[in-house]
Amino acid sequence: MKQTNFRLILLLLMAVLYLNTLLADNRDLMVRCVAFYNLENLFDTIHDEGKNDYEYLPDGGMKWTSLKYEHKIHNMAYAIAQLGTDEDPRGAACVGVSEVENIGCLYDLCRELKEKHNRNYVPILLEGPDRRGVDVGFLYNPDMFKPVGQPKGYELKAHYADGGVVRSRLQLWVSGYMLDDNRKIVMDKVHISVNHWPSRYGGEESSRATRDTAAMLCKRVCDSIYMKEPRAKIIVMGDLNDDPYNHSCAVVMGAKKTRKEVEEQGFFNTMWQKLDRGVGSLAYQGSWNLFDQIFISEPLMNAKLEDGKWVYWKSQIFNKPFLTVQEGKDKGTPLRTVKSNVWQDGYADHYPTMIYLIKEK
Repeated sequence: MKQTNFRLILLLLMAVLYLNTLLADNRDLMVRCVAFYNLENLFDTIHDEGKNDYEYLPDGGMKWTSLKYEHKIHNMAYAIAQLGTDEDPRGAACVGVSEVENIGCLYDLCRELKEKHNRNYVPILLEGPDRRGVDVGFLYNPDMFKPVGQPKGYELKAHYADGGVVRSRLQLWVSGYMLDDNRKIVMDKVHISVNHWPSRYGGEESSRATRDTAAMLCKRVCDSIYMKEPRAKIIVMGDLNDDPYNHSCAVVMGAKKTRKEVEEQGFFNTMWQKLDRGVGSLAYQGSWNLFDQIFISEPLMNAKLEDGKWVYWKSQIFNKPFLTVQEGKDKGTPLRTVKSNVWQDGYADHYPTMIYLIKEK
């Protein structure tokens, strides 16, 4: 076992050195951004039968009018249009999203992205059993990503410490191929999971088991993919309501802090080291958390450019100034749509997170 680990570490170090050499030599590379964004309560103004969306109706607690909804769509579209542009002016290839009421909201969002920002995205959303009626979704640019098969949604079966049934979002899985710059399929399938694990309702400790159970479900799906594709490239993203060092992420999913720790068919947590440096994706009571995480499988991390494959390059927390409060006691934290029932006309309480994949042209 020790010899196997040593060989894996040696191969990893060689791959990192080789990748850095290519970048230093300004090799001609294609870049693809894969992002996640918690949109914080993207509700329309119409009641959906069976959903507890009353707070986000015109006569509800948020006084959620068409004007506010239109502003929310406008702001979310602007933010999503900027994702990935630090490395590719065309933006992100794929964006996982959470806290969306229905597919209609995503259609409105994609229409705004097309009309105002020249971004062409196709939405995917499967309705789940969440108590408030919010779901996770997936946006993809058909010029950069081609889905294969049908998207799948896995329902979490769990209970809170008080015995209450957890009615959480589905875990959405989309498989497909990244396209090259000529829109040709690169025969290098990737499986992407979008998650929004149970909240810390009742406290972190009492609700911990619900997120552990969510992680078990996600890991079980990953293992089933590995059974069919031993070298599968998997990306797990989402608002996990836990930090990288928490049990659900570090132990159940086994997502490691450093690349050298990742064993065959293991996972690398692309965000963990950022939190160690004091950078988070959301702030709570004066402290930073990094719930919005992206794990990548070992085969994606260790892929080789010379094989014509997509390779993991780096990660990013998209904490740009326009998404950030600029003054007052909340200075430096995400600029929200609503805070303490007061409309801020902002964006969301989470920053987007993303990874970049590269491939030789």
